[in-house]
Amino acid sequence: MAKGGKSKGRINKRQLVEMIVELFNRHVGEQLGTKEIFKELGLTSMSAKTLCVTILDDLVFEGYLAEVSFRHYLLADTSSTMCGRFTRSKEGMNLFYPEDGSEAVIVSERNSMHALTDDYVRVTLFAKRRGRGREGEVVEIIKREHDTFVGVLKVEKHYALLLTESRIIPTDIFIPREHLKGGKTGDKAVVRLLDWPADTRNPIGKVVDILGREGDNDAEMNAILAEFGLPYVYPAAVERAADNLPAEITDEEIARREDFRNITTFTIDPSDAKDFDDALSIRPIADTLWEVGVHIADVSFYVTEGGIVDKEAFKRATSIYLVDRTIPMLPERLCNNLCSLRPDEDKLSYSVVFNINEKAEVKNYRIVRSVIRSKRRFNYDEVQDILVSQEGEFLNELNVLNKMAQTMREKRFAAGAIDFQQAEVHFRLDEDGKPLSVYFSESNESHQLIEEFMLLANRTVAEAIGRKAPHSAAKTFVYRIHDKPDPDKLTMLSRFVNKLGYRMRSASGRTTSPAALNNLLNEIKGTKEQNVIEQISLRTMQKAKYSTENIGHFGLAFKYYTHFTSPIRRYPDLMVHRLLNRYLVQNSRSVSVAKYEDYCEHCSAQEQVAANAERASIKYKQVEFMSEHIGEEYDAVISGVKEWGIYAEINENKCEGLIPLRTLQDDYYEFDDANYCLVGRRTHRKYTIGDPLRIRIVRANLDRKQLDYELVEEY
Repeated sequence: MAKGGKSKGRINKRQLVEMIVELFNRHVGEQLGTKEIFKELGLTSMSAKTLCVTILDDLVFEGYLAEVSFRHYLLADTSSTMCGRFTRSKEGMNLFYPEDGSEAVIVSERNSMHALTDDYVRVTLFAKRRGRGREGEVVEIIKREHDTFVGVLKVEKHYALLLTESRIIPTDIFIPREHLKGGKTGDKAVVRLLDWPADTRNPIGKVVDILGREGDNDAEMNAILAEFGLPYVYPAAVERAADNLPAEITDEEIARREDFRNITTFTIDPSDAKDFDDALSIRPIADTLWEVGVHIADVSFYVTEGGIVDKEAFKRATSIYLVDRTIPMLPERLCNNLCSLRPDEDKLSYSVVFNINEKAEVKNYRIVRSVIRSKRRFNYDEVQDILVSQEGEFLNELNVLNKMAQTMREKRFAAGAIDFQQAEVHFRLDEDGKPLSVYFSESNESHQLIEEFMLLANRTVAEAIGRKAPHSAAKTFVYRIHDKPDPDKLTMLSRFVNKLGYRMRSASGRTTSPAALNNLLNEIKGTKEQNVIEQISLRTMQKAKYSTENIGHFGLAFKYYTHFTSPIRRYPDLMVHRLLNRYLVQNSRSVSVAKYEDYCEHCSAQEQVAANAERASIKYKQVEFMSEHIGEEYDAVISGVKEWGIYAEINENKCEGLIPLRTLQDDYYEFDDANYCLVGRRTHRKYTIGDPLRIRIVRANLDRKQLDYELVEEY
């Protein structure tokens, strides 16, 4: 209890221990006598004082306090300070993660100094008590990781509040009228923190942008981007720089390149695509031998390293694909015009050209800068129709490429590649962006045709630079790497699927090999457990990322792999093009490992942020779609189990919602983490991932992007 307060009612031992610990943490390095302690804690009764002395003796015995003279105490050890990242908890017991990787430190709300999730902070560690986790206090916020927040404005007469559902900030933001920027109640807004005085509950902020009215599609999509710190407008200066780039391809530039303009070449992309960054060419060069070119837009020709367009592209690092829009990495003139491999236009490209026989064996290859002219722009559905009906333009060429692709695919899986093929969620939207229905796209032969040749090109480029000659060092390069999964996680997956009646086992008998996982994925196709097992299998995998250190790609079963084929939408591909030019054309020395590793880390981080935003937009549209179906019942399957409830995914549209634990009234349920289930203490009834359910939609919270269900019945 703070100085000056009086105890109300009887204080129990646990409360008094916390009061004494807090007191000494406020007086680090100071000796405190019992009289001073009684006064500071407001202890007046003899029983409270006697209990206090007993606790002081216990803390001395524990080694937490030192009795420096009779009934005078001091913290037993000197507190130290550490730097690291702060994570906020809803319950107020926040965690600090030291940068040296040591165990997390508990930081109570009163000792948090208003730190927010992901802030880089300095923490003073308190003396450690026996049997308790380490605790500390934030003494400095070195760097705020997030200083802008998105929410809905509530405007009062003399001030306004930004109401936010952010996991990062625990309270609403106070906005003085002069910093409102014309915002009105119900506006979706972006607010920047200005100050957070220590003695105030709410931080002070200013509106930096009004996104629109709450519920408006553009406002909500831009709010998702702003929430993740992603751009939702393109800087005018960068657009102007792109508009000033010359469109003409000179004869001198064409002369420096290999010319494919008279060879059969086409693109295959989604029907709504505008940026065509890859094309295929094909021609016979001998009996059963074909020349196949994988041609990629030469963005590096137009985007000068270090220029204004390049800096903005690096900052973004990737294009972002929300449910109803693309936020491009490059200005529109580049991604949809100059660099897009549009039909019947001369285009500059970087090409990997293969000589391949009918068994899909690469006899030789070359990597060249080129000029191409696409003869036809296909979408995937058109190619699939041609392959199925055996009628249409370029039928022979498509058949040859498809046969090669299917052979390469079979070889890849035989070598240990993991066959994850998850259906992608899409929405049919009206003109206002409101979802009318949900549908799914799955990979077919037309997708696989493009996929296999892109994989071949990426692998070939990585191997061309990464495979070093004897007694020589490989040059610094950008690899796409994917580490092996944690064996313990694979073992847990194996145990889980065993309980569902499946086995993870390869021909050699190993249960944690890629072949064992592939056998499992093949076995579950078409079953009710397919989606759930695939989701859990994905969670056992490491995340792929970019690095200058090549460790191979586990998921694809490649020793060498990079990203070369999408420089319009991925910055690492642009880096790869520049390195190819440096090493193969200019024959220059290797670039700095440290510099490019920093680039790789930035691109990996931005890729993850973009993926989170994309998932958030899908979740928002799912909740918006289901908000029209409150009270309706659906067949579902348990997709996740946590201590707070059951996550269920509706079969027909994959919309996931929560059945809160408190709504299961027939028993007291306990969470079994190892077996992904809830178990009733009295009835022993189990709710396990993969179990079918009948659910009813109870509520749809768009702000939280959350659906709540209730259980109707089990099957």
